[in-house]
Amino acid sequence: MHIFSELSQLVFPTRCYGCNALGIEICTQCRREWIPHYYKTHITSLNVHSALAYTPMASKIILASKENGLQGADDLLVEAVIHVLNKARLDQGYFTLIPVPSSKQSQRRRGRSFIVDLTKTISQNTGIRLNDCLQVSRRVSDQSGLTRVQRITNMRGAFSLKSGAILRGDAILIDDVVTTGATLEEAARALNSQGFHAFGSVCAVTACVAQPLR
Repeated sequence: MHIFSELSQLVFPTRCYGCNALGIEICTQCRREWIPHYYKTHITSLNVHSALAYTPMASKIILASKENGLQGADDLLVEAVIHVLNKARLDQGYFTLIPVPSSKQSQRRRGRSFIVDLTKTISQNTGIRLNDCLQVSRRVSDQSGLTRVQRITNMRGAFSLKSGAILRGDAILIDDVVTTGATLEEAARALNSQGFHAFGSVCAVTACVAQPLR
């Protein structure tokens, strides 16, 4: 096995997720930058708890997980979210993890439902229940390059509850990054439109947060 590992490194050398340097999955320099802290922001009435500032290096790690499905990058995002759950004391009480869904088109391209898969791992590691109850109910445009107002318009009405979904307790929306907050606002709206606010509160946890929100 050791010989095969060495041969694999010759053909497919390991590169750092953050800076693409040859060597290990995350180099010492990038690991110093990828240290989970705790940031709390507000999007209208929605509290958002995050672990790291959304830097160019953090963006590359998210892409390594989201678009390339690299396990090491997945682990870094999971670690960051769990750190925030502990810091914000959201690992106690009657909470439910609700992943922010991606479109069917994105799922087909990536070969998986990115945030759902990460949230399953988070649920297994924390014991907090998972409720995969949201779905993308209409087509949305690529968000990159859009202003906050344009993103809000683009996301309006994009999410809905899956048929037969049951909502209980307090909801924790899980996503990789918050930049303008339009996606999280729409996810919270979809929950509250079905009377979720009568059963519990909604907040959000992300691995990264843009500073300031765009």
